Amino acid sequence: MTKEAILRITKEEDVRFIRLQFTDILGVMKNVAITVDQLEKAIDGELMFDGSSIEGFVRIEESDMYLKPDLNTFVILPSFDRNGRGKTARFICDIYDSNNEPFTGSPRYVLTKVLKEAEEMGYKMYVGPEPEFFMFLVDEDGQPTLETNDKASYFDLAPVDKGEDARREMVEVLQNIGFEIEASHHELAPGQHEIDFKYQDALTTADNIVTFRIVVRMVAQKHGLHATFMPKPIYGIAGSGMHVHVSLFKDNENIFYDANAEDGLSDVCRHFIAGVIKHTKAISAITSPTVNSYKRLVPGYEAPVHIAWSYKNRSPLIRIPARRGIGTRIELRNPDPSCNPYLALAVILKAGLHGIKNKLIPPAPVEQNIYEMDLASRKMQGIESLPENLYEAITELSNDKVIQEALGPHVYSRFSLAKIKEWENYSSKVYDWEINEYLEKF
Repeated sequence: MTKEAILRITKEEDVRFIRLQFTDILGVMKNVAITVDQLEKAIDGELMFDGSSIEGFVRIEESDMYLKPDLNTFVILPSFDRNGRGKTARFICDIYDSNNEPFTGSPRYVLTKVLKEAEEMGYKMYVGPEPEFFMFLVDEDGQPTLETNDKASYFDLAPVDKGEDARREMVEVLQNIGFEIEASHHELAPGQHEIDFKYQDALTTADNIVTFRIVVRMVAQKHGLHATFMPKPIYGIAGSGMHVHVSLFKDNENIFYDANAEDGLSDVCRHFIAGVIKHTKAISAITSPTVNSYKRLVPGYEAPVHIAWSYKNRSPLIRIPARRGIGTRIELRNPDPSCNPYLALAVILKAGLHGIKNKLIPPAPVEQNIYEMDLASRKMQGIESLPENLYEAITELSNDKVIQEALGPHVYSRFSLAKIKEWENYSSKVYDWEINEYLEKF
């Protein structure tokens, strides 16, 4: 997209408002809305905003920051009952400081920095995500409940799957703004759904994930439902994950594939796997970033708990899908949809590149069901476990210089501080379970 093309399209399509979007360090989408009269100034990167108001950005004495739109992210947004008052378009923006330098605290910058490191090695990262989410009914005041609108399970369809109409509209809206949807279906738990979109380069995929979350929630709201990407909203049923399928290309060829290898995997792929495994405990702080994330990562609900890889087994952290050739990839199964996708993809790539640079060797693949193995058997095979809670994950991050380097000192320090506060706040509260368990007993 060029400046001239965008100005022409906005005029032809009667675009009246522009949203300049970006995420804070926690991955929450923010935006500054302007009228189309300010569009040219925005494209030229002349619009400023107060960065001190955004989670994890800057102090109040250094608050002036620039929003610079990535022209390739321009889309005209779907109309959700705007009463014919003109259309709204959006850009996803890069953040620059008052000296007109890239802001190191921007999650999008963090990802582009690691992507540049990969590019200097000749590699380009492609990612295909599988985001899951729940849809819940709302009460008479429009507030979300924990009551689902169906009792369906895997791949059910209407009339059992009562969220099908909302999910179909989500797909249609996403297609209208440029997504290539590969599949959509009801997931395992009641009210749980999944929509998969085609793999793209890592930056485009991260942009698509944050856009996807907004579209899903807006369409659900239109249908009288509340969509949430909270990893584990209900005890006793499956939580929502966001498996990511990762591959590296070099000179337009998938370098994870080796036709001469018995399993079709290249040495580069093995080194990448080894790097991810080596750093996965620290990575968990980013890919599973909330207190609630670790209530999903428990045995019995198809979520990974143990650090291992496999060709067919779905219990380990990393699975290798069967397809070979251009489709050779690894599937990392612990990320959940509450993560900041820019930071998550950055740390995954950084870990993999560390494995490649140092020619790390992964452990042997584990094909038996790890959930059914006892502790002694896991120890014999060197199978460790993911962090059991957010505090453990942040502690692992504090000891991993490679993943800290990926984040940069600004993001690392502010992210860690925010998560430590989250853990302390959670730990100090008294919950219903404790009242039910202890109030009368003691």
